[in-house]
Amino acid sequence: MSLKPPFTLQTAIHKVKVAQGLWNTRDPHRVVLAYTPTCIWRNRSHFFSGHPSIIQFLQQKWAKEKNYLLRKELFAFTDNKIAVQFWYEYQDVLDGMKWKRCYGIEHWTFNEEGKMERRMMSGNDVQIGNDGDGKGRWFEGLGPEDVDGVKIPEGHF
Repeated sequence: MSLKPPFTLQTAIHKVKVAQGLWNTRDPHRVVLAYTPTCIWRNRSHFFSGHPSIIQFLQQKWAKEKNYLLRKELFAFTDNKIAVQFWYEYQDVLDGMKWKRCYGIEHWTFNEEGKMERRMMSGNDVQIGNDGDGKGRWFEGLGPEDVDGVKIPEGHF
């Protein structure tokens, strides 16, 4: 199955799940290969571009976000664009290892080779449980291969 544009429903879903698996490796040097060398990113309030900046950003992200586990779902797509809804859970090193969940939306634009050339992300973090103790985690005890089996409660979409 080709993961190059133009996307169909089937290829867009597959592209999202490939990205989910790649991000769950938490390996910046593997993740960056899905992006063009000059890819433009906005991640929350951070704006940057290019492989070196992406690698540095991801290294800092995963140094802060321990026990990171992500799920992505297709939201919408066109010929060369995909919008994704996502949730991830992590322990925040900078906040006493409190458990948090990020809720977010990304929109991606791809070149003709299927590499992402633009990634825009908006996300919001909430503590999980009483004072971040993790009670109520969705992905507790699961590995990356298991997150798709978790039913996301309707009020969290």
